[in-house]
Amino acid sequence: MKTQDVLKHPANVLTREQRDFYFKNGFLVLPDHVPQAWLTRLREATAVLLDRSRAVRESDTVYVLEQGHSPQTPRLHRVSSPQDQHPVFWEFMTDPVMTDLAADVVGPDVKFHHAKLNVKSGNGSQGFGWHQDIPAWPHTDFSPVTIGVYIDGCRDDQGPLTVARGSHEGPLFSMYDDAGNFVVKIRPQDLAWLKDDMIDSLTGGPGTTVLLNCRIVHGSAPNRAPAARPLLLPVYSSADSFAYTPNPIPTPHQGDIVRGKAAQFASFDTRPVEMPPDWRGGYKPVWAHKKPGANERTAGY
Repeated sequence: MKTQDVLKHPANVLTREQRDFYFKNGFLVLPDHVPQAWLTRLREATAVLLDRSRAVRESDTVYVLEQGHSPQTPRLHRVSSPQDQHPVFWEFMTDPVMTDLAADVVGPDVKFHHAKLNVKSGNGSQGFGWHQDIPAWPHTDFSPVTIGVYIDGCRDDQGPLTVARGSHEGPLFSMYDDAGNFVVKIRPQDLAWLKDDMIDSLTGGPGTTVLLNCRIVHGSAPNRAPAARPLLLPVYSSADSFAYTPNPIPTPHQGDIVRGKAAQFASFDTRPVEMPPDWRGGYKPVWAHKKPGANERTAGY
């Protein structure tokens, strides 16, 4: 669904000013959006997954480990598809607190694509370079939105999301490096346009919720604080937007209509998008291509 069509529908959660801000700038921050009762349940579910990771010795399709991970001191960077690992996450992702919010920016009929829980353990977690999301999972239009929830909040020293304001209206950059690896990172020579006064650092207390347009250039620094920075990141689209490549983070819930009804017709945006590798052969994590000791401002959340 296109922006002009989304705005024909009344908002459920956002004010007109907030909707306009999202569509103009490509992001929106909502302090204290998630109720305390949900935060308590999300923390408990996160703790369960962290405890399960004690038995994991190296990164796999579910758990991405930080350096120094051990059974005694579990250190997680990411949990892929948390909604498939603990029922609380799927219950939350399909609750109106999330789906009504998604509907305000994608339209009344909402489809789920994938999710991840970026735990980002403290004391020097790995970073990830500036990037855009949609080339990793192209859709027939650019309606997809990532709705990030800071479960425990995020301070400046915890590697908050940073965004290049308005960059969703610009070009899509290649996510391949010079060697042809799909690294989900914009090459340095393509970032000459990025100035400090364009960058917003997105912080806030527990329950702060961030909406990211699928085209926006964004990133984050490593978490230098002692505490982890759990950030839940489900991705939704309008029901008439269809993914046309395999999902790099597969889930049985891909394509589920979580609000409204299924689409009879597809929406198309003819602006081109670079294709990712053939994910049918499996997803090679971005950090598998990173050079040891690389000092990056990373956009991998």
